[in-house]
Amino acid sequence: MLRRRHHLPAVLRLLSTSCRRGHPTQPPQHPSPAPLPLPPPVAKKVPFTASAHGRSWSDPYHWMRDTSDPDLAALLEAENAYADAFVDSAGEGGGGLRARLAAEMRARLPPSAASPPQPWGPWLYYQYVPEGKEYPVLSRRLRSSGGLARAALDFISGSKKEQVLLDWNEIAEKFGYVHIGSCRISPDHRFLAYTLDISGDEFFSLEVKDIQSTNTIFSSPHKGIVSLAWSRNSDNLFYTVCDETLRPNQVLCKDLQSDQAGFLVFMEKDINCCVDITSTKDFKYVHVMESGHVRGGLWPVQKRSDKVQYFLEHHNGFFYILTNAPLEGTETTNGGYYLARCRAEKSEMDKWQVVALPGSYYTFQDMDIFHEQLVLFIRKSGLPLICSINLPIDVDFQEQKELDDLDPWFFPVPSDLCSIVPGSNNDFMSSTYRLVLSSPVLPDLTVDYNMRMRTFAILHQEEVTGLSSNLCTVGLQSNITGIQQNLQLIEDSQSWSDLSKLFSCERVQVISHDGVSVPLVILYSREAHRRGESPGILYGYGAYGEDLDKSWCSDRLSLLARGWVVAFADVRGGGDSSWHLAGTKANKINSIKDFAACGTHLIKEGFVHKNRLCAIGCSAGGLLVGAVINMLPDLFSAAVLKVPFLDICNTMMDSTLPLTILDYEEFGDPNISTEFDTIRSYSPYDNLSPDMCYPPVLVTASFNDTRVGVWEAAKWVSKVRDITCQSCSWSVILKTNMQSGHFGEGGRFMHCDETAFEYAFLMKALGLDDNDSCKIVL
Repeated sequence: MLRRRHHLPAVLRLLSTSCRRGHPTQPPQHPSPAPLPLPPPVAKKVPFTASAHGRSWSDPYHWMRDTSDPDLAALLEAENAYADAFVDSAGEGGGGLRARLAAEMRARLPPSAASPPQPWGPWLYYQYVPEGKEYPVLSRRLRSSGGLARAALDFISGSKKEQVLLDWNEIAEKFGYVHIGSCRISPDHRFLAYTLDISGDEFFSLEVKDIQSTNTIFSSPHKGIVSLAWSRNSDNLFYTVCDETLRPNQVLCKDLQSDQAGFLVFMEKDINCCVDITSTKDFKYVHVMESGHVRGGLWPVQKRSDKVQYFLEHHNGFFYILTNAPLEGTETTNGGYYLARCRAEKSEMDKWQVVALPGSYYTFQDMDIFHEQLVLFIRKSGLPLICSINLPIDVDFQEQKELDDLDPWFFPVPSDLCSIVPGSNNDFMSSTYRLVLSSPVLPDLTVDYNMRMRTFAILHQEEVTGLSSNLCTVGLQSNITGIQQNLQLIEDSQSWSDLSKLFSCERVQVISHDGVSVPLVILYSREAHRRGESPGILYGYGAYGEDLDKSWCSDRLSLLARGWVVAFADVRGGGDSSWHLAGTKANKINSIKDFAACGTHLIKEGFVHKNRLCAIGCSAGGLLVGAVINMLPDLFSAAVLKVPFLDICNTMMDSTLPLTILDYEEFGDPNISTEFDTIRSYSPYDNLSPDMCYPPVLVTASFNDTRVGVWEAAKWVSKVRDITCQSCSWSVILKTNMQSGHFGEGGRFMHCDETAFEYAFLMKALGLDDNDSCKIVL
């Protein structure tokens, strides 16, 4: 519960939020934090009037859109100083809580980490993070001819020399920032092509490296490279190039045996569409042209139709197609996907045969293909599954079949709460499929599934150091030390370890405003949780059909050990196609009300105290949380908005900004009056209530962010301080990374420091900044 303290200094009184909520009558005594600089920074105002559809409004912080304005840089630096002082006052001695949290999180990371090697052709490819380093290294060694056991021994002994292909750390040390976008090995294993961002603006450059000589043999003159695809003979590299709005609109092909520049293969002229390029798994086709005839032109698959998609793979003279194209006489006409095929001939591309419909229980999401199997990514009741089907498929195509008719093998997983992420799985001839499984109570588990034998082998489980030995169930040891041990194959083990004995993780259904059930995953310590008293965090996203990340994160142990509840709301706007569409455009209000309903459920059911519920949203999730704060300012006692999309109305009206036009499909087109009204009705920036008491909020931003401009966070914070309750608004702080982009800096230790800052803020905001005595020992 939120407790008011006696004899509080001025700034700490702002955090007690006494003007917002009632408090218990027996507050504990806590040491007072160091005083903060007062008042917080005040942004200048410049008169500006915006208008649309016959109405106009004042926006005095519009000037922040000019990121070259020295006043903006000065404001952000002042805000950073205020934010640091604010958070560093939490805990004993000033900065104590933030430092303790960061130390806890760093201590759980092993000194080094590695992934099991994955065979492809004559090589074993793997990644590892060297001891004490922030970023991974991509490497390979020659594959042994003596099978898996011999390969493991060679790997451990070092008898096969390692080749370092790409070291993220070297790039970061040279430029101060590193983000690798795409990374592709050529089919003959001679070349490495990768895209590189060294500023955070996501206008990636392209480098092609000769692996043997380590020389860079090609650097694209273009910026804004997105996707890469190799031809079968490895002589030609295809790549897509963005326009100034980050829309991929061109496909180019570079002949690596020629000094000539890459030639244009295709240009997308429709500003509402973007272009991607990929090769089939066997490298025989680049979508869609014969890989060996790169100047032969693209093959048309189907005439373009609004909202119809298809994804192709090649196998033994057929294209297998995952599509949502309407089918006559079936129920699969509402955006659901099914599996079809056609002959891999230019004249036969429009003659599709339906291979399988999903049936009433499943929805198809994605596919992969191998020499003897086809892999399908599926959802059942909103939960992910994966299955394999033997190839070739021998069915009577005159009769429509459903998935269950094809004798699928569903890959065993530890729990229906697992997230499922595929490994690289590059080898078309392999019968083994690699997955990384994870859940809120399951450290990342690497598993190989033998699709021919229908068996599986656990290879590795993420190490979490510093945990007591009773955390894991009987089975694979989670504490595997050393890179060499991490890479050993554990072929006989058919069990996994999780932390479910210590932590409860349950999935419940919450009824939203319109009677729709919304999945909510709730995580807490069985020992430290106090029913009706515990603090908690609710995460949300709800956009672009993306799943909310619920994979293992050792950082959360710092909260769980202190009795916090961590919950994940799978609101409409994420998930599969129907769930996604139910939270887009005019339906966006569903996402917002779903999130509010999940927060209310946590309080009503006693998981979290009514004055201790917090929220975290990133990017479009920041829009979600910001909208709920406007709608129900008393629901959350504190929030963290990370690179948040807060000024959606003004941003969506400027089509020159990156990604804006492509976002019309998600949020609506503000050039249409009715859709403008919908966007403005929930826009966090445009719906702040004058003189209202807002909760403490940490807003983070990145100066070089091209997805969500840094000005969105700065404008929102400035407006909150200007028009809402002054005393409450002083606990709304802005922290800007002046060197990075939308995805932050990404290093594993830096991530700990960023998360510690966020957690320390939330604990301070709730008055729990020195309650380590309540922490259980892990």
